[in-house]
Amino acid sequence: MSSQEDQFQQAAPAPAASSADDGMTWWYKWLCRIAGVIGGVSCALAGLWNCVTINPMNIAAGVWMMLNAFILFLCEAPFCCQFIEFANAVSARADKLRPWQKAVFYCGMAVFPVILSLTLTTLLGNAIAFATGVLYGLSALGKKGDAISYARIQQQQKQADEEKLTGTLEGQAL
Repeated sequence: MSSQEDQFQQAAPAPAASSADDGMTWWYKWLCRIAGVIGGVSCALAGLWNCVTINPMNIAAGVWMMLNAFILFLCEAPFCCQFIEFANAVSARADKLRPWQKAVFYCGMAVFPVILSLTLTTLLGNAIAFATGVLYGLSALGKKGDAISYARIQQQQKQADEEKLTGTLEGQAL
């Protein structure tokens, strides 16, 4: 490669991070999507059950849970919302988010109703939605390193520590 090509590649803007470039395997993407759909179903059912009460905080938590279910369906399974005009646009925008952003969004969405009304229904209803956020968070951490790379790093750190120790001992001997 010539130096002009190197300069051109350095000056060229980096391509935007796409969902295909986030390091997730196809089966893990489907696992996250299926968990999101199941989380949406559990939020919707538990939210509806929460609304059948006279306590206003339970009703607020139930409405929020049904809103969470709608958002989960909209982001993870837009075919469930095919009669909503903006469903595909929202899903495409959600697919452009990085996994850690989805993790924060889904976990935050799932925690809010529990803060409003700490009941068994809100805990169980939001557990799968929270687990979806956890799955996206784990994918943001990346793949686990192999044993050879880890051993090489440990060896380098050990050599650096030994060099520091011998340098200190030599300094004391003088």
